[in-house]
Amino acid sequence: MFLKDMFLIFLGGLILILGVLIGVAFLTLLERKVLGYIQIRKGPNKLGYMGILQPFSDAIKLFTKEQTYPKFSNYLSYYFSPVISFILSLLIWMLIPYYFNMISFNLGILFFLCCTSMGVYTVMVAGWSSNSNYSLLGGLRAVAQTISYEVSLSLILMSSIILIMDFNLMEFFYCQNMIWLMWLMFPLALCWLSSSMAETNRTPFDFAEGESELVSGFNIEYSSGGFALIFLAEYSSILFMSILFVVIYLGGYEMSLLFYLKLSLISFIFIWVRGTLPRYRYDKLMYLSWKGYLPVSLNYLLLFLGVKIFF
Repeated sequence: MFLKDMFLIFLGGLILILGVLIGVAFLTLLERKVLGYIQIRKGPNKLGYMGILQPFSDAIKLFTKEQTYPKFSNYLSYYFSPVISFILSLLIWMLIPYYFNMISFNLGILFFLCCTSMGVYTVMVAGWSSNSNYSLLGGLRAVAQTISYEVSLSLILMSSIILIMDFNLMEFFYCQNMIWLMWLMFPLALCWLSSSMAETNRTPFDFAEGESELVSGFNIEYSSGGFALIFLAEYSSILFMSILFVVIYLGGYEMSLLFYLKLSLISFIFIWVRGTLPRYRYDKLMYLSWKGYLPVSLNYLLLFLGVKIFF
């Protein structure tokens, strides 16, 4: 019986990883298509029907290129930091309450915060071990940014946790039967959306890769497989942040078409923002985090505490 359970869990994990990878592949395709139409061009349209096989050819191209590494780099940490970053971004996906795998985290949100905090180290090590000034600066920027926005992210999360009094993500589904939490905390939902953009280093907050001054940021020395893994980790965290937004604010996790439509909409918003907004200034990014989102989330936290105690 025990072996059968273990086998089912292993199989479920395998299906999950495959699903995430295919989802990430088509998210990149969606991004290139949407950006193409925003810039009045076609985007990938040659490979397969309307360019639908493009992500697979990109993956084959990246993983079959020769792996180069800088002569003076700290080789082991340089080599393994993209791998660990990718593993961490896949690990967070265990949180979503799957019906087929019977995994249900009672402390899911704490696990999420731990994994995202660990992600900071991989960026830092990737930037430092390449032994290039550009990548070090990019890594330091990304770390400062991620740590700053983690504070506001966790405080915004605290408000919704206080409302439902549980760390389990399934509770969000039960508590949103009558009304979505988004209508109860609309400003916080918007703060969460833009904070998650900053947390995943997306436009307009992509300072880790300011082309004008840092070329490509912390991943400048990476090529072929290493670059592909960093890329996969970034996009799977974007997809996960979209899912988390839907779970917390838009009615929780349910096995229905509506859930996937909501998820696609939030992912589309990430891409839409990239196509329309210019990059922020770095000091304004920090100002927004510490003087904008922090006071707002703290005040909402006090408000919801008061409401909870009163009722």
